[in-house]
This record gives sequence, structure tokens and C-alpha cells, in this order.
Amino acid sequence: MELTVMTFNLRYNNASDGNHAWPFRSRLAAQTIAESGAGVIGVQEGLFPMLADLQTNLAGYEWIGLSRRGDIEGEFCAIFYKAGRLRVLESGTFWLSETPEQPFSKSWDSSLPRICTWARFQLRERPEMQWVAYNAHLDHIGKEARLKGALLIWRKMEQYRQAYGLPALLMGDMNAEPHEDTIRFLQGRETVGGERSGLRDAYDTLPGGPEAVGRTFHGFKGGTDGLPIDYIFATPEVAIEDVRIDRRVAEGLYPSDHYPVVSRVRFAKER
Repeated sequence: MELTVMTFNLRYNNASDGNHAWPFRSRLAAQTIAESGAGVIGVQEGLFPMLADLQTNLAGYEWIGLSRRGDIEGEFCAIFYKAGRLRVLESGTFWLSETPEQPFSKSWDSSLPRICTWARFQLRERPEMQWVAYNAHLDHIGKEARLKGALLIWRKMEQYRQAYGLPALLMGDMNAEPHEDTIRFLQGRETVGGERSGLRDAYDTLPGGPEAVGRTFHGFKGGTDGLPIDYIFATPEVAIEDVRIDRRVAEGLYPSDHYPVVSRVRFAKER
């Protein structure tokens, strides 16, 4: 089964962004998602009114998630999905802290509470086809928080995978470049606490790998100089067919200060 997935940091609605504030680009953001054909989209920095705007302008999509406060206030790591094709069997949110079930908790050197939202999906026309998607936003300041947050996510993914035998995807804004320990751990290139991730980086399907991708955060300025901080990872059961950065701009307006990352994957193993 083939599926297109996207990770997309929306940039929260901030009036100081002027012409780049959310009201001016909400329809372009929805158009970007719709035209990608993605069945599952992990968004970061979405506030509840922003997510409501997207749902209004995205016919056929629904979403799940909690804010980092544990309610509808504050930023979400929501997951949008095509409801006509996919069914959510279960879902949840955990905090990237030493108390992951405690809402609004933070640990280490994290500047803010950070979360990961997950969902187990089922293909409606083939109920035996199931997988799990995780969507995260790591801290933008705390290096230890990023690394230990990534380790926590991997442990949660592996626990679920061992229990249910399901393939999984991890999407998100990791606030780290490919050479940093956080990403090298998620790529399976370094160990942390004696553990090694079994994930694969979608960028490794491209010539030159993640170092040749160019930047994904551009601050509403566009361009390609730099390195990515937004990623899609997959467990070994998932074949990553391709990945691309959507660098669209419409009359000088970008849908966000991050470029969306879009990947086409194939699930070869059925439940």
C-alpha cells in the first residue's frame, strides 16, 4: 500500500509577522496540503483556531491531537488525515519529559513543554493494513532536551512496535541539523544510553543525503542555503519511495516560515 505523508511546521499565528501572519496565508497552507495528495500530515505550531481554519479549507480531512497544555490552548502537534480512506483506531499525546504522561511537563534543559502526538491508522478498504504515525516538535534551545526527547520517542515507538508488530513513521520539526547527535541517533548512526534507533531517514533516498537537501526553515525569506531541521523517518518495514521539499511561493507569500517535507512511502508488511 502506497501513502504520501507530510510534515509541516505552520508557524503559529503571530500578529508581529505582518503580512506573513496566519490570516494572510491560511488558504495557501491548506492548498499546499491538498495539492500534495498527502493522506497523513503532521503539523507543528498549530493553534486551535488555525487547525479549525485548515479543516474548513480541507474537504475530507479530519485531525487528532492535544495541545502541549493538555487541552485546546497552546500549540499542537496535530495529525491530519484523509478520513474517507483512513480510520484512527487509537491515538494519544505524550510529553517529552521525565513524566511523559503529565500534561505541560518539561525536563532537562527544555525551554518549553514539548509533545509528541501519535495515531494508529487502518486502511478502510483493507482493515488488515495498519500502521502508526508519530508527530513531534523538539525544543529549539535545549540540546539535552532534543536528544533525550528523541530517545523517549524512539522508546515509545519501539515498545508499541514490539507489542503490536506494526510499521511506523515519525514526522516533525526536530530543530536539529543532520550532523547533530539528535538526528544521527534517529538515523541509527549513533547510540544514546546504549540504544540505537532502528529508523531510516527519508532524505537518505536522495543523492547526497540530508546534507544536500538545503534548509527547511527559511523565516519567510525562501532560499535553499543551509540544512534541514524538518524530517520524516520510518521503521525498516516501510519502503521510502521518494522525498521532496515543497518550496512554493505565491505572489511573494509563503504558506509558512518552514517548507513542508513530503514523502511517498510503501507499506510492504501487513498486520
